[in-house]
Amino acid sequence: MTENASLIKQQIERQRAALANLLAADMRALADELAPWMHNRERLEQLLRERIASAQYSKYLWVLDDKARQITATVTRKKVKREQYGRDRAARPYMQPALQGEGFYLSEAYVSRHRKRPSLTAVQVIRGADGRRLGWLGADFDLRKLPYTGGLDFGKKAWRQMKGDPAIRGGLFAQQRVVSAMDERIDEVLTQIEELIVSHGVFHAKLHFSSSRATVWLVDDPYDYQLLGVDELIDPSLCLAFPKRPWFERAQVPPKGVRKVLRQFRKLRFADETIYLRAASLNTVNGMVGLNFSCDGSHYLPWEEFLDKGMHFWFGVN
Repeated sequence: MTENASLIKQQIERQRAALANLLAADMRALADELAPWMHNRERLEQLLRERIASAQYSKYLWVLDDKARQITATVTRKKVKREQYGRDRAARPYMQPALQGEGFYLSEAYVSRHRKRPSLTAVQVIRGADGRRLGWLGADFDLRKLPYTGGLDFGKKAWRQMKGDPAIRGGLFAQQRVVSAMDERIDEVLTQIEELIVSHGVFHAKLHFSSSRATVWLVDDPYDYQLLGVDELIDPSLCLAFPKRPWFERAQVPPKGVRKVLRQFRKLRFADETIYLRAASLNTVNGMVGLNFSCDGSHYLPWEEFLDKGMHFWFGVN
């Protein structure tokens, strides 16, 4: 597992723990209400209907006996799904910790069978006055409806390599770089991109060298992007179309670093006729460089590490 994947996994576990704390108290309270009525299906379903009407997050509620067989219909806010009565849930993954003695368990996320949405299931043991296990209360939750309780923290960005299409890799040495319209005007294009980043609020730019286009994201409208063809990119008046903006305070890459990164893109594009850079991106906010090569392999790494590696790392030559 990569460092980044591990950090995302940790973020997921923190969120699951926070959600478990949020949901457990209400589940325990409802389980205590249900305990005296475990042999009265009608009363159990009545309580489930009453509680789900005011429940903030639950999508479905149901009750199981001590063998994990469903002894109520599945209750939703809008209807009662009676066909679920008698369903054996003992083999379901979320029941395994419960059967082994967990008092409350919140499942791993899964895609629901019918709605095809990311979901969670919580299971709370129901005990009698003597402490004997009578069964379980189950609740299903749609992840869209659950609150996000944590802060975004994916840690420091690290280098990641992603393999691409095996068909492209297999035919790598049968291909050769074709000079694109952007290649023919590369210095003008890189000058324009540098100016847009340094003085016109572009914080993320991706250059598609082989198809002669660029996509740019601006701090004024980060949810959209602008697509620029090579004709726009070599037009000296291009910057007049973008507002003048001071250097973005969240930028991690200094203006001089922007120039160095773009120059290194140029070198990687022309260094070899077989293994060459097809597309490259720079995000000044997270400081990451993205590279896509002719073998369809992709790399994502911090800009300083990208510059430190030099040409020898990529091609084995100075």
